[in-house]
Amino acid sequence: MLVGFDHADDAGVYQIGPEQALVQTVDFFTPIVDDPYTFGQIAATNSLSDVYAMGGRAMTALALVCFPEKADLEILERILAGGLSKMMEAGCTVIGGHSIRDEETKFGYSVTGMVHPKKVLANAGARAGDALVLTKAIGTGVISTAIKKEKAQQSWIDAAIASMTALNKRAAEVVTRDEFRVHAMTDITGFGLIGHLREIVMASDVSARISAGAVPLLDGALECVHAGHVPGGLKNNREFAECVVGYDAAVGEDLRMVLYDPQTAGGLLISTADGAVLVKALIDEGIPAAMVGEVLGSSKPLISITS
Repeated sequence: MLVGFDHADDAGVYQIGPEQALVQTVDFFTPIVDDPYTFGQIAATNSLSDVYAMGGRAMTALALVCFPEKADLEILERILAGGLSKMMEAGCTVIGGHSIRDEETKFGYSVTGMVHPKKVLANAGARAGDALVLTKAIGTGVISTAIKKEKAQQSWIDAAIASMTALNKRAAEVVTRDEFRVHAMTDITGFGLIGHLREIVMASDVSARISAGAVPLLDGALECVHAGHVPGGLKNNREFAECVVGYDAAVGEDLRMVLYDPQTAGGLLISTADGAVLVKALIDEGIPAAMVGEVLGSSKPLISITS
């Protein structure tokens, strides 16, 4: 076992040969959008992301389905079709799965990938002096909450769905090029930007500084926070992680809140010695990317938020 439970990594990694290691992960959840096909796409994108976050290549997947006994099977067909479309885009073969009757629909995948044992990108490994690079804007949690309350503008919905259905495959391919010195990586999902950064700094025995103004936000994210469309997961994330965070006074409350927003199929957070060069390479490939902070030597607070 190369990567297990020790540092809250995105997936497990098990070496099976001198140049081969399996990357294994599982993820499923309830619908966050109304359209079944789109929900399937989002669930697949989210499930695949953990393999990419470890620097791996997705190979096979098993579908996990919970579906109400009396619900319309055409809905399930559309969910499965949406998921399959993203698996095909990823070059990942769906080889089976399992379904059960449940009062609430849930869908996702168990995904197996491959990575070279010496090229695994785990939470541990970030070094003082590294830049922190983020792909994808944040805010899907608050916008999804606004959708459920029927308060989201269509442009916000469209931008959030585009983000949640964009695979991290191409970003991971760029990040793992031999020319870049990448020391740690994770994807931003349920624990939010601060929660997942906390995992990196604690696993690496370092601290970090985030420039809140540099963090890309989805259109409508701050408006949703300001209007009170805040998911319970955000509040839980903040309650859990804020004890290691210090803020500049200039960082407003709405912006502080969104940094804890739980993401679905979020982007990659990368600790690298080649920040500006890597950002340019990602943008040149059509992948949104921004330098959002830096890694510092171990100090308190573990995470500093500046304006």
